[in-house]
Amino acid sequence: MDTTIESLGEPKIDSPLRGVKFDDDEARVLLDLSADQFRLTCDKGEEPVSFTKAGPRKKIFFDPSKLKCALVTCGGLCPGLNNVIRSVVLTLYHTYGVKNILGIRYGLQGFIPEFGHPVWELTPQLVSQVSELGGTILASSRGPQNIDQIVDSLERMNVGILFLIGGDGTFRAAARISGAIRSRGSRIGVIGIPKTIDNDICLLTRSFGFNTAVSMAALAIRSAHVEALGAPNGVGLVKLMGRYSGFIAATAALAEREANLVLIPESDFDIEGPHGMLAWLEKRLAARGHAVIVVAEGAGQKYCEVEGTDESGNPRLGDIGLVLKDRIEAYFRAKATELNLKYIDPSYIIRSVPASADDAVFCGFLGQCAVHMGMAGKTNMVVGPVNNEFVCVPISEVVKGRKRVDVCGDLWSSVLEATGQPPLVAESSQ
Repeated sequence: MDTTIESLGEPKIDSPLRGVKFDDDEARVLLDLSADQFRLTCDKGEEPVSFTKAGPRKKIFFDPSKLKCALVTCGGLCPGLNNVIRSVVLTLYHTYGVKNILGIRYGLQGFIPEFGHPVWELTPQLVSQVSELGGTILASSRGPQNIDQIVDSLERMNVGILFLIGGDGTFRAAARISGAIRSRGSRIGVIGIPKTIDNDICLLTRSFGFNTAVSMAALAIRSAHVEALGAPNGVGLVKLMGRYSGFIAATAALAEREANLVLIPESDFDIEGPHGMLAWLEKRLAARGHAVIVVAEGAGQKYCEVEGTDESGNPRLGDIGLVLKDRIEAYFRAKATELNLKYIDPSYIIRSVPASADDAVFCGFLGQCAVHMGMAGKTNMVVGPVNNEFVCVPISEVVKGRKRVDVCGDLWSSVLEATGQPPLVAESSQ
């Protein structure tokens, strides 16, 4: 794994920071060899991997008095977006003295002239209260845009550093933007700030918004449990985010510990058959009179119809929540058995709320580290946590895969212990 971070040139300008602990490029952070995510992303026998530590440098590349920066948010909403925007703006403006900060509206569309989206001037006054709001004040969009037109816009606006807040699709675009900048011989830094509510960014320990999402998801599970207890044969069915990774469903289930069955994309299950979900539910209701089922949106897609791809090129998932709801109701209706099922899908509520205090602090660190590395002339990289330290990771490594729940790891083992759920596949399939 190549963890070398690209640089626009040698930093020669004294940093305006005073009274802080400076880092240098020799400071490294070792990837934890015992972590579940390491086992999922690194081949056996691979040498230990380390990353450049993120943080302020004694020498910076850009002259703050002449620098112009741009900031853009891409993809779906996530708690903490406004906190990151605020952190980047305040660090640029107050810490480094950068007065020209542009907010690009509606994602990468904002760079394309034909969309006509206005560019905002971001100031401390404008962002002073945005952390109290959900979503992103810059708005967002999905889908690819013409890379050459994006770089044309950056050059026309005389941007020195571009900060992109987004997920793997955004980072794939960022890598192409960096390549186009390099091929033109321009000196524009590209710094990514990882955003995925699913916590599935490869190599990184955590992404912002995840803890807030888990807290809100736990409330939904608690509500489902209350509903399930409130009627004979009550079933609370909760669908949570998690297209490819079940971290929210698994972690929220552990936070609340009222779920009796958790279904995630990484663990296969059957609906029908003697070992399937319906047979399990029938036994559960006969024994306890109620049940709570938590399902991640990407689970059980073999039972759903996938209809093309979305604007970002991802397969459009079928609604496994509604599939399970219909199959459960039909099963007990055929048996003439009373059933009281309540279906809860809080996804859009969860992703739209303001960040929790914990996530707000985390977003502040991300914004600061992104600015420090951008000012030092680093490019084609993202900032994020590894082993409780903020590091620099090449975009090329981040986009190689997704972090997923290790079904042999501690997290999933804890979920199975808490729920007591059995394998829900035929014995011949195990």
